[in-house]
Amino acid sequence: MNQNSRNSSRPPSMDGFHRPKTSRKKGERPPGGQKGHEGHTLQFVPNPDVVIVHTASTCSRCGASLEHVDPSVVERRQVFDIPPPRIIVTEHRAEHKRCPHCGFFHPTEFPVEVAHPVQYGINLKALLVYFCIYQLLPYERASEMVFDLFGHSLSQATVVAITGECSRNLTGVEEHTRNLLQDAQVLHVDETSMRVGDTRHWLHVASTDLLTSYGCHRKRGAQATDAMGILPAFQGTMIHDFWAPYFRYTSDHAICNAHLLRELRGISENYNHQWSEALSNLLIGIKAAVDGAKEEETILAPERIAAFEEQYQKILKAAEEETKISETPGGQGKHGRKKQSKAKNLLDRCRKYQEEILVFMKDFTIPFTNNQAERDLRMMKLKQKISGVFRSEEGAMNFCRVRGFISTIKKHDRPVLPELRRVFEGTPFMPTAAHRVP
Repeated sequence: MNQNSRNSSRPPSMDGFHRPKTSRKKGERPPGGQKGHEGHTLQFVPNPDVVIVHTASTCSRCGASLEHVDPSVVERRQVFDIPPPRIIVTEHRAEHKRCPHCGFFHPTEFPVEVAHPVQYGINLKALLVYFCIYQLLPYERASEMVFDLFGHSLSQATVVAITGECSRNLTGVEEHTRNLLQDAQVLHVDETSMRVGDTRHWLHVASTDLLTSYGCHRKRGAQATDAMGILPAFQGTMIHDFWAPYFRYTSDHAICNAHLLRELRGISENYNHQWSEALSNLLIGIKAAVDGAKEEETILAPERIAAFEEQYQKILKAAEEETKISETPGGQGKHGRKKQSKAKNLLDRCRKYQEEILVFMKDFTIPFTNNQAERDLRMMKLKQKISGVFRSEEGAMNFCRVRGFISTIKKHDRPVLPELRRVFEGTPFMPTAAHRVP
């Protein structure tokens, strides 16, 4: 079958190397800044950190001294740069004193963050987590970067230990985030495979526009989603593909129509069916109608909804004729029920889950796609492409917890590195809302 990421659920990584196709028309949006876009460039600062004066000491014509001559013109140029990075070692000394009058001995405590005779500080720890979890560097390359930047040799085991410390400090934040996700009105969920050692595990995500939570589990289905502790208590609308275990939960459901459109395209391209193209056009048309109505309304007019539902039913009825010749033989010597074609399977799902597919036109708070969850999974897949498999379940779970926190603070428009410093200080950012206020 001619399946790829555009007409099936296959990931883009399996498409091979080719020039990516785009639906954008040539010349519609040329490369670079668009017309009316406000540009940004370096501007002079009024108070530079360092001023270097370049002056003439003698006249190049007659040789007279210019040491005490005031300049007639001063021309300025500013260079934006960073100082050479280096590690600063700070020594803490606790002075213990004995009272000369009564002889009482007064010990002095070190600061809480200074817990060992020799240790790394929170700035370097935050930078290492930033390298490995946010910028997705392998531990070895993070160690090399520290050596190249600061001239300090640091083992991979130290990087692993620092990442684990960051994860432990975020245990409460993760629990709080999952509690907020339980109470969300709309929740995006998805899953993808991930390798831990030589075993396939599954990475699960539950997210909104402000929150992200990841879970790593050996199972793909309900056992894993139950372990995350979000979906069993969730009572809003869950957006996902047609993965059956999601439907066992009592919440409302909505289908990712981007996923459905890809499957419909696959039926059109591989089976030459007309109904799949007609249904694709109808869904795109409904989305356009919803987008146009959002500025003034909170729901489509009842007569428009009824008309769209009638069109939907007509397309499915016409599809019955095209999918009649859909059974494929089970093979010589095999008995039992014959297989249905992919086209018939998809038609059955479109009929069974009509309400979940079209719910976005009845409630404008329900998005057309599950792109939020797919975007939240994308960088996690990239991590595995860069670094390969996770060596242990503990390492995979640490990565999921810290990456979920980073995704959450990015959605809150907060800078990553300063927030990681706060994690090591013991005062991590704590989200308070599940969705962004319109």
